[in-house]
Amino acid sequence: MRLKRTDEFLQDAVGIALTSGLTRKQVADDLGVGMSTLNKWITAHRASILI
Repeated sequence: MRLKRTDEFLQDAVGIALTSGLTRKQVADDLGVGMSTLNKWITAHRASILI
């Protein structure tokens, strides 16, 4: 069963990935999410900024 992540968790994960200096792989592993999931969250975040 997949866990439903909160919006706060998603936003924190994106923030960490974009500002921490860690690789996305490291962030994904540390947070227990898949790389593709983290990449989707980052893409959605960047798209929301452009709108």
